[in-house]
Amino acid sequence: MMYTSILFALIFVFVISAIGTAVINIIFRFLGERGYLGNLFPNVRGGTPRAVGIIPFLILSFYMLPGFNNLILIIGIFALIDDILGRKKSPFGMEWGQLSRGIGIIIVMVVGLLEGLGVSSIFIALMVQPLNISDMQPGSTCIVTIIMSVLTIFAMLIVGSQPYAELPAIYTPLLILVVCMAYSPLDFSGKIMLGEVGNHTFGIALGLAYYVMGGLVGVLVFGFITTALIAFVRRNNLRVFFRQQLRLLDPTFGDYFMDVLTGGGLGDLLRKWILRDNQYRITNPLLISLGFRRLVYNPHARHHEKYVPKNYIPRLGKGE
Repeated sequence: MMYTSILFALIFVFVISAIGTAVINIIFRFLGERGYLGNLFPNVRGGTPRAVGIIPFLILSFYMLPGFNNLILIIGIFALIDDILGRKKSPFGMEWGQLSRGIGIIIVMVVGLLEGLGVSSIFIALMVQPLNISDMQPGSTCIVTIIMSVLTIFAMLIVGSQPYAELPAIYTPLLILVVCMAYSPLDFSGKIMLGEVGNHTFGIALGLAYYVMGGLVGVLVFGFITTALIAFVRRNNLRVFFRQQLRLLDPTFGDYFMDVLTGGGLGDLLRKWILRDNQYRITNPLLISLGFRRLVYNPHARHHEKYVPKNYIPRLGKGE
């Protein structure tokens, strides 16, 4: 009886996610084309609705396990503020969006501790970072979320994860999978964007699924796998970014991994605070393979060095 109820609930969630995404897309386009949405309708591909991930956010806020939905609600609200405010500078030396995201992450950690998640709440909150980096090209966050949800379901079945809050363990990744699959078609086609509210929501939701699967160990191991998968999915875009923006002409997979793990506005802001005006050059082969060049790359340093490998021959027409 319980499994039948879960099945009908998931079917209902799929329908609501698909219809809700289509409706929000129509509404946002109508308002955006008339100049009423500001940052929520950026001039990407001729104008693309942003923060359509509000649909997965709302659904997961209602249907996630008790206690877990509080964490989704918190990060979603602060992420939506991030989407709305965008890159406006605050008096605190960072963008308003970055500030809102940082506050949301900290509150998720605190509430997670109060909900009894222990140290895991810290790493669940930090799942926001890799999923935020993944959302830089159409469909990338969705494909990562779908793959990791399926892997989590298989892992739960293999290790025999125990029910949580009187529901089967696989309920959580199944819910994430269904919501994402219903949302994703328009995202894969580049017609909508998750926005921070969407990718942050999926980040926390996946972290919670990993916790249900295997506690702190599950969060750490599958968080690592998620980061590596994002680095692999985005490797071509990151290669171009490294060569054109970071002057790193021979990036390794470790550099891609480290960018996903520590890149973005908040990561660079921390580098500014820690490294100040210093730019350190990494020459050790092991550290290079592990991505330490990206880890200590300081975009706020006055003088940058170009990492040019030995015997490097520029290829004409490649922007190098």
